[in-house]
Amino acid sequence: MMRIDKVLAHTGYGTRKQVRQMIKDGRVSVNGEIIRNHGFQVNPYEDEISAFGEEVYYRKYYYFLLNKPEGIISATEDHIHETVIDWLGPDFAYMELFPVGRLDIDTTGLLLLTNNGPLSHRLLSPKQEVSKVYIALVTGEVTQSDIDAFAKGLDLGDFVTQPSTLTAEEYSPDHDLSLTEVVITEGKFHQVKRMFEAVGKTVVQLQRVQMGPLTLSEDLATGEFRELTDEEKESLREYGLIDK
Repeated sequence: MMRIDKVLAHTGYGTRKQVRQMIKDGRVSVNGEIIRNHGFQVNPYEDEISAFGEEVYYRKYYYFLLNKPEGIISATEDHIHETVIDWLGPDFAYMELFPVGRLDIDTTGLLLLTNNGPLSHRLLSPKQEVSKVYIALVTGEVTQSDIDAFAKGLDLGDFVTQPSTLTAEEYSPDHDLSLTEVVITEGKFHQVKRMFEAVGKTVVQLQRVQMGPLTLSEDLATGEFRELTDEEKESLREYGLIDK
């Protein structure tokens, strides 16, 4: 059971204060009866709730996929930089979303936004070994020695990385740049950049294209976001995705 004002606030009808005024004004009904007590208890999944004559559909959890652009940070709030939550805009504030993990301010690509804490915890837990796939443009030519070092684990000073996969996709001798794919099962601060630094290379561009079962689709342009598809939701159920 939940308070009616909480249900309406979490469904996008306004702040708790605005919702309480709606209820006081007789704009809300439960099972056909007008409710004026903002603390009235309801079952949002079974009771018929209406606001301004329209049926209210309650959802506890939300899931969005963002193709993060450069220049914004993976945080819920910041006094200096625009965040991924700012990027979505005020219409989504009531969902109380947060990013699952982080991408650096200059890193682009796949970022899951949700308000499901247990799901986020499981996807980020080292014990789950959820793979993250990155496309990295780096200086220099990637050698077999670099590939072996990634596979063995790199000592970055404060920790030793778990074995990872480095694939050299293409090398441009004219620009001395290598296009690579990196697969890691961790996600520590600046990890991919630091791993390349450990083998004498600098990351010029970095994009995440996959996290666990989620893949960045070609039809989602940089800066665009959308709710997860039914198939994507199904793929995350083993990690704790809940529809309601």
